[in-house]
Amino acid sequence: MPGVTCVDLYYDYPRHNINIEREQQRLLEHDVVLFQFPLYWYSTPSILKEWQDLVLEYGFAYGSEGNALHGKTFLTAITAGGREDAYQEEGYNHYTIRELLHPIEQTARLTGMTYLPPYILFGARTAVEEGRVKRHVNGYKELLQA
Repeated sequence: MPGVTCVDLYYDYPRHNINIEREQQRLLEHDVVLFQFPLYWYSTPSILKEWQDLVLEYGFAYGSEGNALHGKTFLTAITAGGREDAYQEEGYNHYTIRELLHPIEQTARLTGMTYLPPYILFGARTAVEEGRVKRHVNGYKELLQA
């Protein structure tokens, strides 16, 4: 898709040796930052957490002179194995996805980015059988083109 750069961290960094300068440059080159990931144990995959720890460093992403990301837009696109009703206060997981993403939302705010609500595919394990993938993909394309 024109104007979209997709980065597969596991492909680029199979040994998790993240190139901080390269990743910071990628951030500088884009107006929108989107984390796309499967929800693992109510959080991001480990490599994405490591990426955040290394790339969003003091003086670049936050701090008195860390304003490189100010004014950018940030959002997440997530797949979750459970159904949407499982991610409610009274549901199986006791928390909404939005609540589980509070650390990511705060990261966006701390770094001066505008945080948008997550785009979520609930029940990802059964989405193909239930015929929900095409509709979800179309919605995702619309989001990326907006």
